[in-house]
Amino acid sequence: MSDTPREADLSRVRTVPIGGRASKVRAEEFAAPPGADRSFAAFLASLPDILVARDFLKVADAIAAAARARKAVVVMLGGHVVKTGLSRLLIDLMERKVITHLAMNGSAAIHDYEVARFGSTSEDVAAGLRDGSFGMAEETGRGMNEAFTLGHTREWGMGESVARALAAEKSLAHAELSVLLAAHRLGVPATVHAALGAEIIHQHPAADGAAIGATSHRDFKRLAASLAGLDDGGVALNIGSAVIMPEVFLKALTIARNLDGGRPRRFVTCDFDMQRQYRPRVNVVQRPTLDNGAGYEVTGHHELMIPLLAWAVADRLESQPLSSSVGP
Repeated sequence: MSDTPREADLSRVRTVPIGGRASKVRAEEFAAPPGADRSFAAFLASLPDILVARDFLKVADAIAAAARARKAVVVMLGGHVVKTGLSRLLIDLMERKVITHLAMNGSAAIHDYEVARFGSTSEDVAAGLRDGSFGMAEETGRGMNEAFTLGHTREWGMGESVARALAAEKSLAHAELSVLLAAHRLGVPATVHAALGAEIIHQHPAADGAAIGATSHRDFKRLAASLAGLDDGGVALNIGSAVIMPEVFLKALTIARNLDGGRPRRFVTCDFDMQRQYRPRVNVVQRPTLDNGAGYEVTGHHELMIPLLAWAVADRLESQPLSSSVGP
């Protein structure tokens, strides 16, 4: 008996002609270097037609198509999106009549409020946690909680309550940077979806659980109503919310479908985040588009990817303005 291990006989291997093999990448799809045309449109055209670059342009095209067709474009935010300086881009998309509903977690609303009112936000959590001063800013906690209390008595939503409170302030450091104020001015529904105990304003002496719950629950119903507009061509984006907005979106979507015979259907979703997370992938990208539509994931830092997206959508719209496609 031989001690030599057996070897496969490669001379018997069957090969196939490369012309008959399916290939996922073609040379025509490769990226192009900068040329004489240095416009942003040329940059977009230079991207490789491969993987996420292809998906990114599909998402931009879907948003532009939805805007032209007057379909819903629902944008959901986490706090990091606001505090990395992207508010002007979101405001511009609202002014272009692209974003039809702006939804956010409580963190995003707090950052928006502080930037508008005081011109700064985002404290040193570790330092404040040592002595118990983290999240204890008097003006932020009192101002926002009083807004919720008033909103509760007036039957306003949480986003509307914050926007109205900011509008009533005699002096704001940067009113032009508030996405909530802009949405209020433009008539775009803006909703805030609180997680009790998870936001710094809930630890303030002025916090009223009933007011927080009532105004945020009203916003949940407003979001569910807005999702009907996604049907047959709308777009839902989740930007930087790993838990709250994906969970809220899934429940609001099932309400919308429960009330309208299974619609909305045939829409596009995309999750933009710095790393892949379970809930955005499952609750935004996969489950809502399982039987129809399309879901995408674009991974990268918000301060890079969202400007690219906003500019790409503007480029698409300017090549065929809304007024040339649809009526008022």
